[in-house]
Amino acid sequence: MLNFKSPKALVFALIIIYNLLAARTVSSQGQLQVGFYSKTCPNAESIVSSVTQKTFERDPGSAAVLLRLQFHDCYVEGCDASILIDKGEEGERKASGNLGVGGFEIIAEAKAKLEGICPGVVSCADIVALAARDAVALVKGPFYEVPTGRRDGKVSSKSLADNLPEVDDSIQLLKSKFRQKGLSDRDLVLLSGGGHTIGLTACFFMQVRLYNFTPGGGSDPAINPEFLKQLKSKCPFQGDPNTRIPLDPVTDFIFDDQIFLNIKNGFAVIASDARLYDDENTKQILESYVSSAVGNSSSSGPLPSFKADFAKAMVKMGNLGVKTGSEGEIRRVCAAVN
Repeated sequence: MLNFKSPKALVFALIIIYNLLAARTVSSQGQLQVGFYSKTCPNAESIVSSVTQKTFERDPGSAAVLLRLQFHDCYVEGCDASILIDKGEEGERKASGNLGVGGFEIIAEAKAKLEGICPGVVSCADIVALAARDAVALVKGPFYEVPTGRRDGKVSSKSLADNLPEVDDSIQLLKSKFRQKGLSDRDLVLLSGGGHTIGLTACFFMQVRLYNFTPGGGSDPAINPEFLKQLKSKCPFQGDPNTRIPLDPVTDFIFDDQIFLNIKNGFAVIASDARLYDDENTKQILESYVSSAVGNSSSSGPLPSFKADFAKAMVKMGNLGVKTGSEGEIRRVCAAVN
């Protein structure tokens, strides 16, 4: 039994014990974990899955929308559902880099159902991550475990989204923006290029690449000449900027590695995908998935699996800047702070 000879020694010891216990608590709360809601809201993941599936049955394009929503949420202030907060023209979702991002009503529907059975328990940030995973699985992509336990942020500002990756960024700038977030060149290829295996893009994002490409003006020389004619016919100069075309015109509703073959052969639709072939490292990474797709052997080791690697990259991205423990809050409504 400990014997403290003075009150000061006892107080000092109690302070040390308190600090150790506090540190342990913060450490345990600061980690996401699979099955975080297994006791507090056991049906949380199945409810999100049900809403995601019903939405997908009405609109298969919703899969790409939900996938894009998680990326844009995590890139600004971490994965804290800050993009869902509706603050009008000053809010994060109004940033130029978030133009066309959607899926807010899907997350709101899932949140409303969860609030009905587990009020104040499941965060909007976790719903975004789970819905993206479920959406990918619905288009024949990988199903992966999503660590949960995120809390929702309280800040949403358009100015904080100034550094989002843009469609006309150079490969050097794209790599730099990803590295600033702790994401590697492989993550760039997987999340930016690979993530475009499904979904649509608006002709608004094609104008520079098709008609005013830098340097020299004109069209991006990386575009296959025959494909260039097709793109210009669908997105004429000063045509309807809201016209949408598939990011992967070959298998636009299937999550597969066709997008990498498209990029290699000059059939990338948007500029940021084509730029992955401008850098030696991202080019090699991309080509490794092309080789895997066609079954070519590699002397340097086993071929990579696009779907398995994509799942790992999504989990990694899903850990960016998460708020846990006593940080943030659990919003009652995803579009507004409590």
